[in-house]
Amino acid sequence: AAMAAEGRPLRLLALHGYRQSARRLRQRTGALRKALRGRAELLPIDAPHPVPAAAQDDPDGDDPPRGWWFSGPGTFEAGEAAAAPEGLEDSLSAVAAALAEQGPFDGLLGFSQGAALAAMVCALRARGDPRFPVAFAVLVAGFASRAPAHGHFYRDPIALPTLHVVGDTDSVIAAPLSMELARCFVEPVVLAHPGGHFIPAAAAQKKAYLEFLERFRPRQ
Repeated sequence: AAMAAEGRPLRLLALHGYRQSARRLRQRTGALRKALRGRAELLPIDAPHPVPAAAQDDPDGDDPPRGWWFSGPGTFEAGEAAAAPEGLEDSLSAVAAALAEQGPFDGLLGFSQGAALAAMVCALRARGDPRFPVAFAVLVAGFASRAPAHGHFYRDPIALPTLHVVGDTDSVIAAPLSMELARCFVEPVVLAHPGGHFIPAAAAQKKAYLEFLERFRPRQ
């Protein structure tokens, strides 16, 4: 009854990393989902683009790796200033569709390339794009796209509340890249952790997530 008095859990649309999928994100957020239980729930969706599989990928092959956009034909490098990035519009449409069909959602949670996409959605939302009715985002191991075609997302400071989770020893998306993204926002909250390229959910991070999310809790 006490929980009911505090209102429903927040609902977060969750966007996985490059070469992942909704199922893999669900598997890798067990500790986080447990930490947020009763306060927030995560609903992962698949990116629309299959990534051309390499031999070492998922040997059982039942869950092809996916991506939100490509910096070259079927490839992606976060640090690359891609001249002709492909696939982003389809992914923005997929996020808009999920928000409309599975909503209402309160916010977004993105990991790696999914966090970069979530930041773009935040930029569009802050400009008043009606397709993206979200109030905040949690961006884990995010980065700003280097593609010149994507530069418009970062031109103005993005006025949407964000929590930026930065791994000090992340070797996939180095901490300075995530900090560069945080500086694109008006009032970013930064949570650094000593780990690498994953979504942390130890006690210190759990406290920071809950403090940030508390700002958006629906009041009865």
